Amino acid sequence: MKIAIVDYGMGNIRSIVSTLKYIGVEDVVLSSDFDTLNCADKIILPGVGSFGKAITQIREKNIDKYLNEIVVDNKKPLLGICLGMQLLGMSSTEDGNNDGLGYVDGRVEKFDNSLVKVPHVGFNQVKINNSLKMFEGFTEEPADFYFTHSYRMTSNADINQCYCNYQDDFVASFEFGNIAGAQFHPELSQTNGLRLLKNFIDKF
Repeated sequence: MKIAIVDYGMGNIRSIVSTLKYIGVEDVVLSSDFDTLNCADKIILPGVGSFGKAITQIREKNIDKYLNEIVVDNKKPLLGICLGMQLLGMSSTEDGNNDGLGYVDGRVEKFDNSLVKVPHVGFNQVKINNSLKMFEGFTEEPADFYFTHSYRMTSNADINQCYCNYQDDFVASFEFGNIAGAQFHPELSQTNGLRLLKNFIDKF
């Protein structure tokens, strides 16, 4: 099993690599090269930082075109984590109005800091759906995961989303065909995060 982590210059790469190796994935590569991404069995799109800078980097490196072919056309499994999940949506208001990759019908806006403390940091409960591949085998509902973000995704479409509540309900994860997203950091979420990553490796 080869897992490729998309390298566009932003992301918590080291912790993801360490966690993947901990759950038994020996072949982990970091790349922005089409051939390397295309040869992987599954792809992870990480992200820490701002949406506008990230999507600019992705387009400048032609990674959006690579992912369109590999993930959208050829259906290779992809998991977006934190900002990586947000980039899979239609748009974000971070750094102005920016279009995302457009793989799912979700839009990203900032939490209202007059209502809650921003950023949203720490463990919070996710209302999971055990019928989804990512949450297969989870026995506790809701399940705790670790978050750190100031912007959140909402969606009126059916993208098999699971919700977390902070200010109001926002998309904590989704599973849309071969494309999955997690607003939380599974690599920092202890047992639940390990289980979710193992499910992505084994079941997608």
